[in-house]
Amino acid sequence: MEITEIINKTNAFLIEEFEVAPGSITPEADLKSTLGLDSLDYIDLVVAIEANFGFKVKPEDFQGIASFQDFYNYVIERLKQKELV
Repeated sequence: MEITEIINKTNAFLIEEFEVAPGSITPEADLKSTLGLDSLDYIDLVVAIEANFGFKVKPEDFQGIASFQDFYNYVIERLKQKELV
C-alpha cells in the first residue's frame, strides 16, 4: 500500500468515526484535540485501526503519537512490519 493511500484511508475512517471536518486533519494538527479524544475514544481508535489495517495495537503505542503525522508514521511503520512477517 502506498503512503498516500494509507493517509487517505486513515483520514477517511477518522472523519467518519470521529465526525470531524476534513480540513481540520492536517499532518501537524494535534491528534487528541482535533479528534476530541478521551480515554474511551482511544478504544474506538484502536478498533478502527485494527479493522482497517489488520494489525493489533497496544495502548503504549500511543505514547509517542501527538500529531496526525506521528499517527501516519505509526501506521506506515506497523504495515511495513506486517509485510515482513
